[in-house]
Amino acid sequence: MAKTTVKKVDFKPEGARLEDVTAAVVPARLAAFYKESVVPALMKRFNYSSIMQVPRIEKIAINIGAGGATQDTKVLQSAINELELITGQRPAVTRATKSIANFKLREGMPIGARVTLRRAHMYEFLDRFINIAAPRIRDFRGFSDKSFDGRGNYTIGIKEQIIFPEIDVDKVSKIQGMDITFVTSATTDEEAHALLQEFGFPFRKRD
Repeated sequence: MAKTTVKKVDFKPEGARLEDVTAAVVPARLAAFYKESVVPALMKRFNYSSIMQVPRIEKIAINIGAGGATQDTKVLQSAINELELITGQRPAVTRATKSIANFKLREGMPIGARVTLRRAHMYEFLDRFINIAAPRIRDFRGFSDKSFDGRGNYTIGIKEQIIFPEIDVDKVSKIQGMDITFVTSATTDEEAHALLQEFGFPFRKRD
């Protein structure tokens, strides 16, 4: 019997993180859903002649403003840690662009944290946000469809970080809100709305 030789293949590119390699091998569920369901639906709805015209989500930007950080650095560290738990990505610190004496704010002082998600991380967050986090919002009836910016981007404000199951309520020292912006390649708000709607984004039903 001929001897079979198995060649070892290293799937991890030099300098790549393990989670990035895993994401490349196992695509996020909504990434596949976009190609299989969202693209055909939008092509039919808007009569696109090419799939290159179909809008897509390019990134999701999440920002937490830790106003109390000027008085207590623990507030900012807590925001950073919680945002990392929610997104699975280490946040960048945002700093004041100018000094405001009334708020005891100096230029360059750390005042918040932000994360920008792309590719697999973006789709995974969107999946968890739509199906797990949003339904946990108190008295939730859907998000307004009036928060588009005229260029196909959509921003919403979340009042409590505890809607995310990654956050242990018993360990939360302060309730903090955040802004989440869905940046799309759509050229109109109508296209952007349709794109998010096809993903199952929970918009408020109009009367």
